[in-house]
Parts: sequence; structure tokens; C-alpha cells
Amino acid sequence: MRTILFLGLTVAVSCAQALDSNIQNSLGMKFVLIPAGEFVMGSDESSEAMLRHYPQYDHKRFVELSDEGPAHKVRITHPFYFGQYEVTVGEFRRFVDASGYLPESEADGTGGYGYNPDYDPAKSTRGDAFEGRNPKYSWRNPGFPQDDNHPVVNVTWNDAVAMCKWLSKTEGRTYRLPTEAEWEYAGRAGTRTRYYSGDDPQSLLSAANVFDADAAKNWQQWKKFALDGPDGFAFTAPVGSFAPNAFGLYDIHGNAWEWTADWHDERYYAKSPVDDPQGPADGTVRVRRGGSWHTWSFYARSSYRNWNSQDTRYTLVGMRLLREAD
Repeated sequence: MRTILFLGLTVAVSCAQALDSNIQNSLGMKFVLIPAGEFVMGSDESSEAMLRHYPQYDHKRFVELSDEGPAHKVRITHPFYFGQYEVTVGEFRRFVDASGYLPESEADGTGGYGYNPDYDPAKSTRGDAFEGRNPKYSWRNPGFPQDDNHPVVNVTWNDAVAMCKWLSKTEGRTYRLPTEAEWEYAGRAGTRTRYYSGDDPQSLLSAANVFDADAAKNWQQWKKFALDGPDGFAFTAPVGSFAPNAFGLYDIHGNAWEWTADWHDERYYAKSPVDDPQGPADGTVRVRRGGSWHTWSFYARSSYRNWNSQDTRYTLVGMRLLREAD
């Protein structure tokens, strides 16, 4: 084993084992090899600094970010394969058809969430055009057009784990959701900026499908939080429509939130081990990362942590899978 400097990261390279840099699995999903290495996880930006750079937000939003710190060194001691793209509608359909698995949005009879421009905002917990659980909505129908190349949404954490288990059994390889540390390490790809495209939110127009001028047409009440310009998509975009990070991963920011393996604990970073942190041993909600097509740029930062219960299914939430490099 030797170490080299790669993309600003200290990475470990095995001299005894040669791994393919790109692979494709039985469902046609493409994976990129992420080398072992170390990085600084989290954020140490003060709420005052945030307010200066995001003046359209109220100060309270920045005070509530204590779970992003302290910034701390993390070592990822083993290389792994990470989905080059978020799991698509087509890939998820092939999994469902081949396995017979019934996703939770269909299995429990309550459905998923859906975009409905005619829905009464007064009935919504969000006060907007997202209609709550309804059997007419699911991963097959989030209320807006998608084709097989769009990221699948309205999938629960349990759905994601079921897909990993089926792939592992079918292919004899270990598939799983990434830990938070693996996700941020792969997503940053050697950067310490807010986004892999830089610190400026406007840089996301070429790197991510987030809340922009196109999406703001449907949510005029939030237009002050939109990027100053269109990205061409009011809802989800075909995966790979924007510039990748230095590891060759697409849509790390935006398009769909991505489930991780970790339970959420806002104090975990203060006690996190340096090597391969696995997150808390238990909890009530799972962490999701990266933001979505409807996410304001501030919440699409590399260090931002959000969470939901395992059975949450929503029009903004999808997944990206990890395959261990065994």
C-alpha cells in the first residue's frame, strides 16, 4: 500500500490489487471507483459569515446548523464503488419487475406525495402545491412528468435497502447505502468549498438542478431564494444533465435527495471516530444528503444534513447506491 496526492486528497493505492475505475451492474447501473483517502468533514462557517453570503435568509436558519460541526478529519480506509448517477426510474423499475418487490408507496395503500398545482395550499403541511400521501402518487407518478432517465423519487429508506439486498443476493456483491462520511467524501471530491463547483451558489446553474428561475415560476412566494437564472428544468432532470465533480459523479447537488445509512444525531461529529465513521448506533430518523430540484441553494451545500423517518416517501427524495470494492 502506498499513498499519493489525488485531487487535493491523501489517497491510498493498493499495489497488489487492480480495480476497474468504472463498472456496470446487471441493471445497467454505472459505478465509479472512489479511492481510499482522508478529508475534512462538516463545516466551520459561523452563522454571521453565512448571513453575509446568503442575505436573503433570516438569521435563525444559520443558528440551527450546529449538527454540521465541528469540522473534523475523516479517513476512508477502503476504496468503494459509488453510483455515477442517482438511481433512475428505469433502473428501479427493472429491480421491481425482476424481484417482485412492492415499494412502500404502493404496499401500504397510503401512496406517496405528489405535485398538484390545483391542490389547496391550506390543506398542505408545507402550505404549497405538494399534496400529502395519496394512493394516486408513488414512485411511478410524483405528479410531474418523468421518463426512465430521471431520478426515481417517492422511495423510502426501506425501499433503498431492499434494492441493495436484492442486488447483493443476485450478483454476489455487497451493495448498500453509503455512510454519511462516504457520501460527503465522494461528493466533495477533494474540495472544501460549499459546493464542488465553488462557494458561489450561482455556480450551481451549471452543476446542479436546484431551485432556480424555472422552478420559481411554480412557487412565486419563494422566488427570492431561487438562483438568478434558469437551469432548464422546473422539476427533475435526466441524470447526468449537469457537470460532474472531479470523481466523475453527477447530481451530487440537487435533482433528488439521497438516503444514507446513518441515523441522525446532531452531536455525533464531536465524538465521531477518525476511521470509517458509521454514524450513531441507533436513532429515530435517517440522514439524507445533497438537496433536490426544489431545494434552495443553501440547503444543497456539501456539509448540509437533513433527515426523515425510514418510511418517508416524497417527491424530492431518491437514492444513490454504493457497491463495496471486494
